Amino acid sequence: MFSFFRKKPAAAPAPASSPAPVPASSGGSLIGTALVQPMEIPVPEAVAPERQRWLDRLSAGLRKTSTGISQVFTGAQIDDNLYEELESALLMADTGVKATQQLLGEVKRRVQASGATRPVQVKNILIDSLTQLLKPLEKPLVIGEFKPTIIMVAGVNGAGKTTSIGKLTKHLADEGATVLLAAADTFRAAAREQLAVWADRNTVEIVSQAGGDPAAVTFDAVTAGKARGKDVVLVDTAGRLPTQMHLMEELRKIKRVVQKADATAPHEVLLVIDGNTGQNALAQVRAFDDALGLTGLIITKLDGTAKGGVIAAIATEKPVPVYFVGVGEKLEDLETFNAREFALALLQ
Repeated sequence: MFSFFRKKPAAAPAPASSPAPVPASSGGSLIGTALVQPMEIPVPEAVAPERQRWLDRLSAGLRKTSTGISQVFTGAQIDDNLYEELESALLMADTGVKATQQLLGEVKRRVQASGATRPVQVKNILIDSLTQLLKPLEKPLVIGEFKPTIIMVAGVNGAGKTTSIGKLTKHLADEGATVLLAAADTFRAAAREQLAVWADRNTVEIVSQAGGDPAAVTFDAVTAGKARGKDVVLVDTAGRLPTQMHLMEELRKIKRVVQKADATAPHEVLLVIDGNTGQNALAQVRAFDDALGLTGLIITKLDGTAKGGVIAAIATEKPVPVYFVGVGEKLEDLETFNAREFALALLQ
């Protein structure tokens, strides 16, 4: 598994006359709980078995999207008909008009420059072009620069917000981070109960109050996180539609209260979006970013969708970093976003 986060460089070991060789690792530590200066973790040349299993799941999850696009390249020649079919396939995958035009223009330019003559070469060029388009979205989540790192999580009902928080909590706890959950979705008893299950399963603390004020619960959680020396405070907010202005104002209020409790916070504002919703997901990114100033996305439920191209639309029109993508309900079905991997899976 690749590292989920950047980490603090380890302290230099004491000098030794014959230092023992360091064994190779298939992946990095997920977190750094005392990060001062972020450090890039080198990507290993060979894909670790755990990551390969994830890539297989990602490819399987995006098959409905990839099938529609890959059929374009089954012909015998590169002609106007191929480009027309490719344009239609990209639009059907919810890539969006702007991203589709950008990709088509780049593909045509590179096909002409390279002298490609076979459709499969066009496919490979499209993979490279999509990778470059998505590359700016590839950014690690930093844990440890602030203590606690306060992460506010938003999203509409049904996007998988609370489940994603639970999965993230599990990964953090497994790596030794102390986590405090804030059940600020006080409107739904089921949400509090679900978060409480994750807290119990991962043996982490939770601040919860039935029917209480979401902002008050958040303030108590941030204050408690600081007093107890927690590494991370994860704030689960109530699901809402961007058109529900009074509820969006409640989110703004929560953010203001977080800032009162910690002037440097929130350190991350994440939006969980359902990959099945296509262009509606882009509309959600716009609305929540305008309201909160998003720092990252978690894109869930990419398995079984024919609209996986929406990430290209996000990259073109609202390039908020994608920290994680999910293709199922299991813990291992949430992983870090990698532009090249996603392009390969989408155009397999």
